[in-house]
Amino acid sequence: MYDAAIIGAGVIGCAIARELSRYQIKACVIEREEDVCCGTSKANSAIVHAGYDAVPGTLKAKLNVAGNQMMEQLSEDLDFPFRRNGSLVVCTKEQDPAGLDTLLERGRANGVPDLRIVDRNELLAMEPNISDDVTCALFAPTGAIVCPFHLTMALAENACANGIVFKLNTAVTDIQKTSDGYDVITDQEVISTRTVINAAGVYADVLNNMVSSHKLTITARKGEYQLLDKSAGSHVSHTIFQLPGKMGKGVLVTPTIHGNLLVGPTAVDTDDKEETNTTSEGLGSLSAAAAYSVKNVPLRQVITSFAGLRAHETGDDFIIGEAADAAGFFNAAGIESPGLSSAPAIGVMVADMVKTYLGLDAKDDFISTRQGILRPEKLSIDERNALIHEQPAYGNIICRCEMITEGEIMDAIRRPLGARSLDGVKRRTRAGMGRCQSGFCSPRVMEILAREVPMDISAITKSGNGSQIICGRNKQI
Repeated sequence: MYDAAIIGAGVIGCAIARELSRYQIKACVIEREEDVCCGTSKANSAIVHAGYDAVPGTLKAKLNVAGNQMMEQLSEDLDFPFRRNGSLVVCTKEQDPAGLDTLLERGRANGVPDLRIVDRNELLAMEPNISDDVTCALFAPTGAIVCPFHLTMALAENACANGIVFKLNTAVTDIQKTSDGYDVITDQEVISTRTVINAAGVYADVLNNMVSSHKLTITARKGEYQLLDKSAGSHVSHTIFQLPGKMGKGVLVTPTIHGNLLVGPTAVDTDDKEETNTTSEGLGSLSAAAAYSVKNVPLRQVITSFAGLRAHETGDDFIIGEAADAAGFFNAAGIESPGLSSAPAIGVMVADMVKTYLGLDAKDDFISTRQGILRPEKLSIDERNALIHEQPAYGNIICRCEMITEGEIMDAIRRPLGARSLDGVKRRTRAGMGRCQSGFCSPRVMEILAREVPMDISAITKSGNGSQIICGRNKQI
């Protein structure tokens, strides 16, 4: 029997797993997909919000600011990319600048440091491509950007190194109360556990409602994005928001941690918790919406588009804690924006609740750090030559767009919770994320996967079950 079963291997589930791994505990993470970071955590704005938007006194406000403050040290400990580029909320001629004053007051009440309103002249010096209609902006220097893939994988790998078991390709079908805790019924096995932590994203209401009479309702809110080539990455240097509205923070324009430019999201509620397709209508709306804040966004340089789902709970706040009528069942539900920013603090909060419930003791041998995938591009010429001399695979370029080597891909496959699909390799190394979107490198990545796992090349998928790349040999077809 497990002490704890965490359902969901997104950034929230992995943050909780990493914090629980500090204690003497037998725990597992159950994930229906073939890898961690396959749901909401892989398709978002990749923003670490400063914390001025949430209403003071809410969990969103408290945990956003706390998570933001934790993120920099966490990035150093777990070796994932993070940068404080600062954020701006812009106000146009048609808008009331009192909206910025409201955000300023909220931010100060929430404990966000160094907030201030800047006029157009200062704003132009900060962002020359700001729209001609923008008059002023709220500046939050603690705003930041991060790689959500690497954050989630870093948390998962560190949790794994500290003894947490990950059960991938395992879908939960039911949860039943027992005298000792719960039986989590899956399509692979029955998992008995003393406690359950529900971090299932848009499905968190479904799991809660299996065991509690206090029903949750989570609406999937779809957001569509466009990602631009790295040649457009310097169009802005800060994250540019618009004054928020009923459906969210509006369309943003931001550099990414890897040097691209990101525009989005839209915000459309859907009854389908699997609706991650993009639409011509949604993507078409981004150009006009972005122009309200930033002029001449080079949308001809779009290299890909994608959509993600936010888990919007009816009460418009995070639902975190033990269900009132289901002892030992802990929710981390309704984690929409600023969920990514809040993840480290949510992990601490939930782990502390479970620790108290189970009476856990701290480990003496907790491993607090993790080394990410080696990037030869960060080495000096002499260091890189020495590396290639010792390990020739680091001299073999597989992905030309992102200059990713065979050595990096081998590392991504061999490390804890290693990649087993093309998307798994892509998220860990960026092989396939460049301008050609894997048009050149995917066959070579498949050959490396087949060799290193090892596995039959015909079994390799893009992203798990149902996404096979090879359907047969051409002479047979």
